Amino acid sequence: MVHNVAIIGDHFMLPEVFQEKLVEACGDAINIRTRKDNWPDEPMEHGYTVAGMDGLKEYFGTEDGVVDFVADASILVTQLAPMSRRMFERLPNLELIAVSRGGPVSIDMQAARDNDVLVVNTPGRNASAVAEFTIGAILSETRKIREGHEALRGGLWRGDLYRADTTGRELCEMTVGVIGYGNIGTKVVRLLRAFGCRILVCDPYVQLSPDDLAAGVELTSLDTVLRNADVVTLHPRVTEETTGMIDAAALSKMKSGSLLVNTARGPLCDYDALHHALVDGPLGSAMLETFATEPAPPDWPLLNLPNVTLTPHIAGASVRTVTFAAEQAAEEVRRFLNGEPPNNPC
Repeated sequence: MVHNVAIIGDHFMLPEVFQEKLVEACGDAINIRTRKDNWPDEPMEHGYTVAGMDGLKEYFGTEDGVVDFVADASILVTQLAPMSRRMFERLPNLELIAVSRGGPVSIDMQAARDNDVLVVNTPGRNASAVAEFTIGAILSETRKIREGHEALRGGLWRGDLYRADTTGRELCEMTVGVIGYGNIGTKVVRLLRAFGCRILVCDPYVQLSPDDLAAGVELTSLDTVLRNADVVTLHPRVTEETTGMIDAAALSKMKSGSLLVNTARGPLCDYDALHHALVDGPLGSAMLETFATEPAPPDWPLLNLPNVTLTPHIAGASVRTVTFAAEQAAEEVRRFLNGEPPNNPC
């Protein structure tokens, strides 16, 4: 039996890459049709702003547009296409959705279960990309790369950055605190070990790997991380427990002149408190890759601070993320067609 597969990609998760990996994995057992949406050139939607899409977030596409394209397909492979309860009811042939993201936030999961549709995802698809980006962010701040660059672009030669009281510090003499020890946090720790820094990890739900323990990595409390780290880098999931965890109280415990890096998610931080900590202490600087509101509004106060590096939520964007996620999705489709259990059911 040949299964119809609908691929909805975009300018990041290219539909042609999905198709290539699916053909490699499944051969002639599938009949493929593809669509390329205009993300990220156009912004995503969130379900609370669109009638009928309640509970969905970070999706791209309309109900009618997606339903008309998927039509009689039994398998949907996508990154951002939404699937609301009403959409499931309009697609009775649908049996599998492979979402090439770490979480199926564009899918009404209860509706999927109620309609007997299996949803799989691709956890860790961009873990290496984010981990590498995090190391780059730390180095940009600790070695004054951003400050030197901005000065030169403004016509100023910052020779004073060679002064002992203003120059950067090497990671080998610093303590780095890693909050969250999941797919990304573990990779950040592995990369940091090469620099010879002291590494503190805070994650109450895990144990350190034997390799990290043997290398001297320390598992400790959030309070200990905040009070002792020269650099604090965030990598937990957003949960009720972690939302706003970096608030005024947490920031007040951090060392004078310390660096906060957030390449995880915006809701982890209280941004008003962060602004205060950057202006009046104790923070020396911050590197922010994710924000409370995205895109960040042009009048957002943090955009104008001289001790902040900002990037537009691109840490997970790499060519390897595209191919790796497509490979994972294709393997899930192959397993489904062969009656094998999924690797990553949601």
